[in-house]
Amino acid sequence: MDFLFDPNLWIAFAMLTALEIVLGVDNIIFISLLVGRLPADVRDKARRLGLGFAMVSRLLLLFSLSWVMGLKADLFHVFNLGISGRDLVLLFGGLFLLWKASHEIFVEVEAREDDHAPETDPALLKSAGNRLFWGIIGQIAIIDIVFSLDSVITAVGMVDQLGVMIAAVITSVAVMLFAAKPIGDFVDRHPSVKVLALAFLVMVGMALTAEALDMHVPKGYIYAAMAFSLSVEALNIRSRAKRLAAKQQATQA
Repeated sequence: MDFLFDPNLWIAFAMLTALEIVLGVDNIIFISLLVGRLPADVRDKARRLGLGFAMVSRLLLLFSLSWVMGLKADLFHVFNLGISGRDLVLLFGGLFLLWKASHEIFVEVEAREDDHAPETDPALLKSAGNRLFWGIIGQIAIIDIVFSLDSVITAVGMVDQLGVMIAAVITSVAVMLFAAKPIGDFVDRHPSVKVLALAFLVMVGMALTAEALDMHVPKGYIYAAMAFSLSVEALNIRSRAKRLAAKQQATQA
């Protein structure tokens, strides 16, 4: 038990937990955006399942560290560029994220409701709802694997003790579980923020694709750009709220 009083262990735990939370921001945004398409009564269940998949995939990868690190070995070469198993996961994950985020932007900005009359049969509605629910959970599970692989490789580079890695992953997922609902509710209330978050996921998809092709894009640049954009949007939201309040006061007067 003496290792519990080692300050270096606690410093490593704190740093790794903070890094896992930062790396999990894009995962939270992706989950929040997809869950927003579900009925309100099942959103919390979907969030818990999505983040549960994230934790399980990270822990499974941690328990198979030798296999994970083996993914960094080149499998074949294309135009003198070595392609490893990790590169393939990042490439397909990045392309999936690019497709999904672009599709969601189109649905949010351009798509119109179908002209056909809505289905009213309760059995068919329940069946369609179940397909949508598990379809979204499946998409979350796919992208969780991509984000988890990057997260675990980063953890291995920072800490040697497996126990510290596991504790940091569990703690970070617990924090993300607490933060996911407020973030999701905020995005749902502000459609412009939703489009901004989807644009952020497009950037993340591009970064993952570039990383697979050995073109490293520091995530700090992406997060800095997103923080600046969110700051500007926060000012716009505040400005719109003040104009609406002034309009309501004028109407009441």
